[in-house]
Amino acid sequence: MALGNHSTMMESILLGLSSDPHTQALLFVLFLLVYLLTLTGNMTMRCVIRADSHLHTPVYCFLSHLSFLDLCFSSVTVPKMLENLLSKRKTISVESCLAQAFFVFITAGTEASLLSVMAYGRCVAICQPLLYGQVMSEQWYALLVRGSWSLGILNTLISAPLATKMGFCDTHIIPHYSCELPSLFLLSCSDASTNLIAMLWSLIPHGLVTSLSIFFSCACIVFTILSITSTSGRSKAFSMCSSRLTTVILFSGSSFLHYFTPTSGCSLELVFSVLYSVVIPMLNPLIYSLRNKEVKAALQRTLGKYLQCFR
Repeated sequence: MALGNHSTMMESILLGLSSDPHTQALLFVLFLLVYLLTLTGNMTMRCVIRADSHLHTPVYCFLSHLSFLDLCFSSVTVPKMLENLLSKRKTISVESCLAQAFFVFITAGTEASLLSVMAYGRCVAICQPLLYGQVMSEQWYALLVRGSWSLGILNTLISAPLATKMGFCDTHIIPHYSCELPSLFLLSCSDASTNLIAMLWSLIPHGLVTSLSIFFSCACIVFTILSITSTSGRSKAFSMCSSRLTTVILFSGSSFLHYFTPTSGCSLELVFSVLYSVVIPMLNPLIYSLRNKEVKAALQRTLGKYLQCFR
């Protein structure tokens, strides 16, 4: 059944995370709290960075873009997942499914690029601190941000439009809580090999570039930290970098495993998906920003300004 001819009749069934009503109620409360924390943390970061002139530097502008991406990424999938956890009829129209897959692809791809760029910036800051101001100039920062968005958009334009030309069967069950391209391939009654090849051709170079840049940046950071003679300085540098590198590895690894392993709806696959689409967007503002002394000071200054307006 072609999308263009029968789009109004077609719906997909999202199986979600669990079929047990009691478990669904618990999951609804859990993911609602996670989503609210994600919105609060990322919106706070964007507001503080925009309001405080002390944070108008490349590193915090990267964080502002990351917060925007995390807001978009989680908002693409979590609201529909929350709706399905409370609903008996867990359906989604094919048009909505394709739109969700499109926005998941573009936000996840852009975030992967931005995380690799941020790892590079952290590498320069730690390995060549005296040259950081020259290397991470405003022009270079703007180019890196535009490049991240361009890669995400390019990958999406290569893969996503082809999905609209697939033929879909009358009954489609998605063993997942959201629509993503690998899940859509299972719904097709036509040959999806062209779509799969296009997705791999767009994802593999993108994944290699971002993964290798993150790997070499991490290696450079580790070697530089190990060369620090002061034990306290070494432990401080490790504690600062380890949490950030962990989130980068979790995001890249879980998304890679989800897209490059067969879609089956098994528990491990759902865990990988929840990690990179729900948990990481909540953790990023905590790990990258709110533990930072400069951000805490800026937050206090911003809150002080707003409180003075009400006095």
